[in-house]
Amino acid sequence: MTTHDTATDHPTARTVTDVLQPRNVLLVGMTGIGAAAGGWSGIPWGLLAALCAGVVPAAYIEWERKRGTWGDRHVVDRAKRTPIFFVILGSIGFGSLVMVMGNAPVGILVAMLALWLMTIGLLAVNNAGRWKISVDSAVASAVPAILACVHSPWWLLAYALTVAVCWSRVALAYHTVAQTVAGAALGAATAVPFLVV
Repeated sequence: MTTHDTATDHPTARTVTDVLQPRNVLLVGMTGIGAAAGGWSGIPWGLLAALCAGVVPAAYIEWERKRGTWGDRHVVDRAKRTPIFFVILGSIGFGSLVMVMGNAPVGILVAMLALWLMTIGLLAVNNAGRWKISVDSAVASAVPAILACVHSPWWLLAYALTVAVCWSRVALAYHTVAQTVAGAALGAATAVPFLVV
């Protein structure tokens, strides 16, 4: 029960999953992380991070969808998700290089490293584990975890939105409960690099 074919029409879950999709969460979250890490001068770095981590991968998915490779942004066939992870890794890597060369605030650089490592984990589970871990849940968990590290622990309250994302993915039959919980756990692990720098 993890394919779009078995999904039932659930308007509330559809709205939640569309509004809180990774591109949107990263656009808001990474901009906030940039601001928390570097003040006003960190906002452009946060926008660059959002572009590389969220907007570029979303544009790639949309491009492939228009070519007929995938039915929609959810890419329900686990075997077809590998190229997306490589696009994300390349895009985050390029953005990180630009940040290093431009002396971006350390906090946004660590956030990019954390997202890059998270993507490696998602790719490994998807390919080696042959299990469709939830990317939406991972991103929805990573952003409040990182914001809690660079700004305030109060951001952990945003995990209510993470729970909503996990619920929506299960309600729409894109993932199992275990796949969303695993994704959220991997997202939460993005806080670890902040503990060692």
